[in-house]
Amino acid sequence: MLPVRRSRVYTWWFRWYSRRQFKKHFHAVRASVPVETRNMHTAYPVIFYCNHAYWWDGFWSQLCTETFFRQNLYIIIEYKQLVKYRFFSRLGAFSLDRHNPRSALQTIEYAAARLVETSGKQNALWIFPQGTIEHVDKKPLHFYNGASSIVDRVLRNISGMYLVSVVSRIEYLEDQRPELFLSFGRPESIDQAAYAGKKELTMHMQDMTDRHLSDLKRKIIDGETGDFQLLVKGAESVNTRFDSLKRRWGARQT
Repeated sequence: MLPVRRSRVYTWWFRWYSRRQFKKHFHAVRASVPVETRNMHTAYPVIFYCNHAYWWDGFWSQLCTETFFRQNLYIIIEYKQLVKYRFFSRLGAFSLDRHNPRSALQTIEYAAARLVETSGKQNALWIFPQGTIEHVDKKPLHFYNGASSIVDRVLRNISGMYLVSVVSRIEYLEDQRPELFLSFGRPESIDQAAYAGKKELTMHMQDMTDRHLSDLKRKIIDGETGDFQLLVKGAESVNTRFDSLKRRWGARQT
């Protein structure tokens, strides 16, 4: 297992680099975060469980953390990917190898330890229970039990924690470049009494994510995106510059 080797220098560099990439490739990055999620009690750790549909998923987790929360960010990345992009370990990433049971167990124990350790900030773990990138509309969703296994170990040591569903969708709307929509659910408090078991919790997270994805898709189709905050505005694309030129040219002719 590859552990976290956090670095402030890498974090500052990645903050600049990721925003540059978002501006280059997207018309806009927007996020909807309920007030309850922004105001979680920092004494309790949180797991953000997310659908995994895009290569960009590791990028926007840090963007949202910096914008909305005061947290120690941790993120689980598949072992082969983290070997290729080791700089992510400098940002809070550690590896998971599902093909190696001993290593996978080590990852679960490591994740739980990070969530319960004493800190001046809220400890937050981002996890993608699908395990691999799958199309955003693929049905049915299938989650591995890793997230619920981490919850099980966390609740052996502390009284409670939060779970938050996060879903993402990339859509082409009125611009040459696509828009990235990020939607956070409200936090669910879970304690030892409410924990029903790994399989039951995994199924619950699957169902929550499925409904959350459907709701986000509906909002985008119906144009109900007024609650989404603009996080990054992309550089002007060709069609935007062309429309602007037409307006200026038309004004000169009048």
